[in-house]
Parts: sequence; structure tokens; C-alpha cells
Amino acid sequence: MSSSKPQGSSQSHPGLPASHLLLALAIVAVWGTNFVVIKISLDSFPPFFFAALRYIFALLPVVFFMPRPKVSWGNLCIYGLATGVGQFGIMYFAIDGRISPGLASLVIQTQVFFTIGFAMFFAKEGLRLYQAVAVAVAMTGLVIIALHTDATTTFLGLALVVFAGFSWGVANTVSRRAGAINMLSYVVWASAFSIPPLLITSIIFEGGLNHLWEVTLAAPVGAWVGVLWQSWANTLFGYAAWGWLLSKHPAVVVAPAPLLVPIFGMGASAFFLGEALPSWKVMAAGLVIAGLVVNLFWPALRDKSRQYF
Repeated sequence: MSSSKPQGSSQSHPGLPASHLLLALAIVAVWGTNFVVIKISLDSFPPFFFAALRYIFALLPVVFFMPRPKVSWGNLCIYGLATGVGQFGIMYFAIDGRISPGLASLVIQTQVFFTIGFAMFFAKEGLRLYQAVAVAVAMTGLVIIALHTDATTTFLGLALVVFAGFSWGVANTVSRRAGAINMLSYVVWASAFSIPPLLITSIIFEGGLNHLWEVTLAAPVGAWVGVLWQSWANTLFGYAAWGWLLSKHPAVVVAPAPLLVPIFGMGASAFFLGEALPSWKVMAAGLVIAGLVVNLFWPALRDKSRQYF
């Protein structure tokens, strides 16, 4: 991400200007509704091949116009494998008939808690009480989901998306170790390490080269729009715009926005795909989001309350 100094003082954090707020909402809307695009595109592409296409078009031709970030090749490799195979490859596989896209957009947010766990293990950061409470609240939501598995949401699908969240946590930890970098450049160059294992997995388990070539030729225009939406809207626009916002404002102002991703995801799945929203699903979503809110906002609320009590 850009290393330029955020605007605003360190003691007061004014809200986002209207144009910047709209940009933040556009980013989370793209990231949230993306789960619907994934589900529709999987009607035309097998999941690991679809993931490979995502990273091919995220890499090319942009990589030729963007300098390599100043990080080790090993760091880029681990990040590319974690996001490409562990996060998106596995998540696409799960959404392909094993979990509904709306729930996937919610469960993938477990990445926050895996990131905390890795920080405790590698950076020797202690688990604070409010973080333990946040994890317990969110886990309660996941248990509710596990107790309501059916034809659209299997226990395997739930476990796969939790693993995708784990992989995202790995990627977050690796990118933190990279230091102050241009996140867009980092993601583009790391894509080079995502493509080979995804293609190899697809060739072995998804019908071979001839079948994949037939799938490529037969895919309708809408499916290719879905691929480019993954590559350009989610990756290039999403990370570039997110990095720009973080360069202009303190993280505490911008960071809450992704809490809206599962809301957009579940709402879009209900609207476009007819995904049901029974009371248990709403309750589970509320608990997971509540856990995320506690983890994000409790320190600031505690410090604010000490000014008055």
C-alpha cells in the first residue's frame, strides 16, 4: 500500500468526504456482490479453472506496466499460493454446489480471527479479553450454520470456506511482513504464483486439457464477463481503490467498511439468486458480524469511555 502519510491528525479522525465514502461503498459492493458473480460463472467454468482464469487476467498484461514490489520472491510465492489456491480456489470449489454464496460471503470473514491467531503465534501478540469475546460470539454464529446444513449448505462446504478464511489469514500475515508496499503491485505480481498450481489442479481433476479447451470455447460472453469482473473489478479496482483510501485516511476510519461485505453478499444472493434468508441465517449473520464489530471497535470505544468515566 502507499506509504504516503494519511491526512488528518492522529488525535481526531474526521469521517470520509462524501466522494470517498461512495468509493468505499463501491468497493465493498463489488466485493460483496462478487459472490453472486462467482456462483453464476461456475455454471460455465469448473472452479479451479475459473480461479486460474481470474489470476491470468489479473496478471496480464498489467504486470508489464507495474514494477515488482520490493519484497522477496518467497513472500510473493506464499501470498500467491495462499490467496490463489487456498482462498479463492477452495472457495470457488465450495460455492460450486457445497455452500450458498451468501453464507460463503459471511463465513469467509473468519479470516479476521485467523489473522489474530497468527499474530499471537508469530508476533507473540497476546489474546486480549475483548478478542476472546469476539471470537466466541462469531463462533456461535458458525455453530448455528453448522446445525442447519442442508442441500444448499453442506458441512463440507462450511469447512472449505473456513479453510479459505484460514488461507486468507495466512495471506494477511505474509503481506504484513512485506511492510509498506503498493498493494496493487503486490497482488498483481503474486498472481504469477497462483496460476500454475490452479492450472495443474484443474488439468488433473477437472477433465484434462481437451475438456478445458472445450469449456473455454463453449463459455458464453456472460461467463467471460464474470472472469473479468473477478480480475479487474475485484482485484485491480478493489485493491487499487482500497490502497488509495488507506493512503488518504487513518485505517480506523476506513477499516469498518468491509463489515458490509457479507451484508451485500447475502442481500445480493437473496435478490439475484433467490437465496432464502430464514431467521437462523439472519441470527448467524448477526452473531458473526457482531464478533467482527467487537474486534474492530472495542479498543476505540474503551478509550473513548475513559474520557468520561
